[in-house]
Amino acid sequence: MDVDEIEEEEFGFSRNYFLAKELGSSSRKKSARKLSEIDLVDEEELREVAASIEPKHEKEVNELISSYKSLYSKWLFVLRSGFALLMYGFGSKKALIEDFASKSLTEYSVVVVNGYLQSINLKQVVITLAELLWDQVKLRQKTTSGSLCKSQQPFNTRSMSDLLTFLDSPDLEVEECFVCILVHNIDGPGLRDSDSQQCLASIAACSHVRMVASIDHVNAPLLWDKKMVHTQFDWYWCHVPTFAPYKVESMFFPFILAHGGSAQSVKTASIVLQSLTPNAQNVFKVLAEHQLAHPDEEGMPINNLYSTCRERFLVSSQVTLNSHLTEFKDHELIKTKRNSDGQDCLCIPLTNEALQKLIADIV
Repeated sequence: MDVDEIEEEEFGFSRNYFLAKELGSSSRKKSARKLSEIDLVDEEELREVAASIEPKHEKEVNELISSYKSLYSKWLFVLRSGFALLMYGFGSKKALIEDFASKSLTEYSVVVVNGYLQSINLKQVVITLAELLWDQVKLRQKTTSGSLCKSQQPFNTRSMSDLLTFLDSPDLEVEECFVCILVHNIDGPGLRDSDSQQCLASIAACSHVRMVASIDHVNAPLLWDKKMVHTQFDWYWCHVPTFAPYKVESMFFPFILAHGGSAQSVKTASIVLQSLTPNAQNVFKVLAEHQLAHPDEEGMPINNLYSTCRERFLVSSQVTLNSHLTEFKDHELIKTKRNSDGQDCLCIPLTNEALQKLIADIV
């Protein structure tokens, strides 16, 4: 085969290649199928199937969790030394952090913030922290000196800067008096903006506040600058992969290949309520029973709810009730509206039938 024949063969191969590409692209048709035409599974059914998946390596995971529990005393020492704890690693850390709080932080008041929610009222969180700290100060001063300290301006009327100043006040003169804030998923969707992160950093920097938080996103540290990391949050990093499923956290994110059913809101509310304390569940039940008994009313006045809950020994103060209500609002279990008499009323955004099913689930 001479040189000319070889060149002609190579040219023919190249020409046929590009001709085939051209013909293929011209004959290709766009698909007329749409995502909306996909036959989606009911979300409740999909979640039930996901929940029925049996966990693997239970023995190894339990041993791993036990090794973390042996660190509780060390973590408490770190908090008392003025640092904040940041839990990271694969798996939900919600149960681990709450177990640590229930066993090692019993001497301190604890506020829980669920960062996996879509919206969070950080001003109300700071108000609650200030009220709990003030309760601690009054109790300790009364115990040591027998006299009550001077009264304070109501915290819910103060500005954010005034509240932070109080939480960082050196004038409280009470040794090792602080409140703890647990932030599940500090990198969650409701806290990812710069303003929320700066607010959380300012809270963590207060001398009478100790923070325990968790992260799950690989890029979470990019939310903070050098000042926030080293002088405000002052993190003590704890690598605690639990390999636990994100059951509670995932309830607030719809599955891509599922659509919600009418029973889904009841199921979601039931799971949220089961994760709360028995007292919080009973407070919600009081509100639900009132709504079922008075379907024509616009809601239950907050004062009436407080009186009923106090009579049943469910709350000891308005502060305790407010903390429960804040948690309900964060989980979108209740709504607030003003009735014709100008009173702030609480209502549960569910039908009576759904509300009855919900009460039956939490009994």
